[in-house]
This record gives sequence, C-alpha cells and structure tokens, in this order.
Amino acid sequence: MHEGHRKRLKERFLKEGLDSFEQHQVLELLLFFSIPRRDTNEIAHALLNKFGSLSGVFEADPEDLKKVAGIGENSAFLLSLIPDLSRRYFNDKWRDKPELNSSSKAGQYAITLFMGRIYEVFYVICLDSQNRVNYAEMVHEGTINESPVYPRLIVETALRHKANSVILAHNHPGGSLSPSAADIEATRKIVAALEAISIKVVDHIIVCGGKYVSFAERGLL
Repeated sequence: MHEGHRKRLKERFLKEGLDSFEQHQVLELLLFFSIPRRDTNEIAHALLNKFGSLSGVFEADPEDLKKVAGIGENSAFLLSLIPDLSRRYFNDKWRDKPELNSSSKAGQYAITLFMGRIYEVFYVICLDSQNRVNYAEMVHEGTINESPVYPRLIVETALRHKANSVILAHNHPGGSLSPSAADIEATRKIVAALEAISIKVVDHIIVCGGKYVSFAERGLL
C-alpha cells in the first residue's frame, strides 16, 4: 500500500506541482527520499503538530526534529536543508553581477538574501560603477531582535570588494517592516563613515518575509 501511495503522490506532483498539496503531503513527499520503507504520513502530521506549519518544520533545529518519532539524522538534515537551498535557488536566478539600478530591484534582490533566515542578519551589497553587484557579504548575524552593526567593519567590507557604492540590507524576522530609531541612527553613522572614503550608500533595505522597505524611497538617506 505504501509503494502505491508513494507512486501516486509522485505522479501527482509531476502532473500538478505542489500548489494543490496540503502541508502534510509536501512533507510526506519530501520524506520519501530519507525514509525508504515506512509510511511517512503519520510522521508528517507529527511534525506539523509539533512545529505548527511547514515553514516551522523547515526552520526547526535539527536536534529538535530528531525528537519526533521516525525522524533520524538524514531526515532532520534534509528538512533543515530546505530554507538554505531555497535561498540559494532564488539568489542564483539573479545570475552573476545583477544590475541593481532601482530600489525595486534592490528590494527584490535583498529578499533572496534573507529567505529562510530566522535571526536578524546584516548585509553589505557592494556595487561597481554600473550599479552591478560585486559581492554581497553578511557582516553580522545577531539575535532575533538585535543586530549591532559597526561602521568600521562595513568600511573594510566595501574596500575589500572594491565597491563604488553600497546598498545596506538587514531583516526583521517576524517583526515590523518599519525602520526603528536604531536602524535610522545606525544608517546615519554608516553613511558618514563611507562618505569619508568617497563611497556612497545608495539605499538601505529592510526585509520582512517576502516584503521590503527602502530608505531611499522613504527619504531616509
């Protein structure tokens, strides 16, 4: 019965994609590849009951995943791989040296950098003279509500990657898109530090989920 069910679910995916799948069916299908000889339906439901949602499962700590009956090291590894794999996939679609010549493009590019991240991180996107990305470097990874950023570190990053200008970007996981007073003050200090070496900050993007806000569009730079 399990083999027949697996075959039907795989054929349905090939025909319809995942859009019509329920959350537990997505997990079932994925777990086929790490649990070869067991019904994964019950395990999928147990995961959703414990972690609340598909994204909650993928973002869970591997050690916590292994506490669910039926989830071993390989399954925990596979599930934990999904957010990082998704981020690499969407970022790769921009190809090498994408041109970020508008806040809209900068925002969409920044979203790909933060996909699946549950903690606040800060990126410096280094641009050449044609506004093409030289390199996007994570300069800090903080707690879920705090990301202290040091201007000296950002200056060093911009110089190392020969930036003509930069876009700053950080995320507010599970929070508000609105820039905080601390965000605005940190940006002011970074802008001043980079101006001293003739590197312009063209935007600061805050990402929350699949949405973003641009300092440039809001007149905050």
